[in-house]
Amino acid sequence: MMTRAVAPQALGYIGVRAKALDDWASYGAGLLGLQRVDQSRSTIAFRMDDHKQRVAVHADGGEGIGFFGWEVADATSLEALAAHLDNGGIAVAHGSRALADERHVTDLIVLSDPVGNRLEFFHGAQTTTEAFRPGRCISGFRTGPLGLGHVVLNVDRPDTLARLMAFYRDMLGFRLTDYYSEPFIARFLHVNPRHHSLAFIQTGKNAVHHVMMELFSFDDVGLALAEEGRLAVTLGRHTSDFITSFYTCTPSSFMVEYGWGARTIDVEHWQAYERKEGPSLWGHDRRWLSAADNAKARAQRLANAADSNRRPVQVIEGNYQLMPGICPWWDSLTSRGGAQK
Repeated sequence: MMTRAVAPQALGYIGVRAKALDDWASYGAGLLGLQRVDQSRSTIAFRMDDHKQRVAVHADGGEGIGFFGWEVADATSLEALAAHLDNGGIAVAHGSRALADERHVTDLIVLSDPVGNRLEFFHGAQTTTEAFRPGRCISGFRTGPLGLGHVVLNVDRPDTLARLMAFYRDMLGFRLTDYYSEPFIARFLHVNPRHHSLAFIQTGKNAVHHVMMELFSFDDVGLALAEEGRLAVTLGRHTSDFITSFYTCTPSSFMVEYGWGARTIDVEHWQAYERKEGPSLWGHDRRWLSAADNAKARAQRLANAADSNRRPVQVIEGNYQLMPGICPWWDSLTSRGGAQK
């Protein structure tokens, strides 16, 4: 079992495969608000904070995500991880100096997970003092030690899910946060206080489902809804991380979840559990889901409403303002000691 001291700390970067760069240039900057920082004939890169690069798009004629960059603490942790994987029979290659420079990191190792996803573990991400300049007017992204966001992978069958869970938990030290079985099977794993940095959903195929990016301001999310033709999942709020979000279709055949207000967890004391209330408290009509499973999800949302299933809004300092006022319902609830947590 991988120790926490050596396990990955965050999702640091991703590499996207694309058929062409023009759509990503407008989508990444114009809708997502990423800062375009570098472009060649076949590559375009984006910033989303003080890191020199968070997203790299390669026009190689493909689609999906070509690599995932997971950050570890330092060189010692990287060496220990490489040795651990090698002892476990996992083929590990040391990244070249040229590759490290391309990724803007100090050093990295490269391997594949059980379904062939390319994983790069690195330390020493390069940062810059130059201010982040978003591609459209946004307040910024919630990253830092929580990483870029999270990624969710489609899984075809139960045996594939079992192999992936064993690999990421036992070999890499990811920890289970929670899970559910309806309207589809889902497993959520964390590496830091973000509720999940990685998740698997059993959908009948193996591919990237979505990447999540979290904004500082709720208005940043709402203003992105103005672009037509890319909506894949309507605005809603998840039961897992409490984020309010919608999903858009990228030019590379996966989705980006664009949201605000995700909770963090107490990693040291967290106990994994099964959730029964479905994936969303409200909203999130999923165009990718079958009619039958969408009906199940809708029934779960209606049950949440009937059961008064509510969750507190998750805020960070600076993006909220307390209001004076009286709510008889809330006052009666708190006086009975029944305030929801």
